[in-house]
Amino acid sequence: MAHTERTERRGHLHAEHREVEGVRVVTLRGEIDHDVQDVLSEALRTEGGALPPRIVADLAGVTFMDSSGINVFVATHQQVGSADGWVRIAAAQPSVLRVLQLVGVDTLITCHPTIEQALQPDL
Repeated sequence: MAHTERTERRGHLHAEHREVEGVRVVTLRGEIDHDVQDVLSEALRTEGGALPPRIVADLAGVTFMDSSGINVFVATHQQVGSADGWVRIAAAQPSVLRVLQLVGVDTLITCHPTIEQALQPDL
């Protein structure tokens, strides 16, 4: 595991990321809405601004997500997917998971109940 970095927009979203066996794990806490979509986009990227090929987004601490967050995840999925990468969502709270299911994101981006499951290879 490499170093952890934090990004935050006061009152809305707190993001930390770390590397686990070549996978960028982004732990998010707070609310994901239009005001913080840039914080989310930045948290998913490397320090050089590139998207890593494999990303797990830990949503256990996310209490709300609107279409802005969904759009960021779908765009990220499309970008890394075109390079044979993937994005996975882990530990989403029931209310957030319900939103993902209602709009069909869970059919595009695999949602796992835990980070450990999301990190499993070849799922």
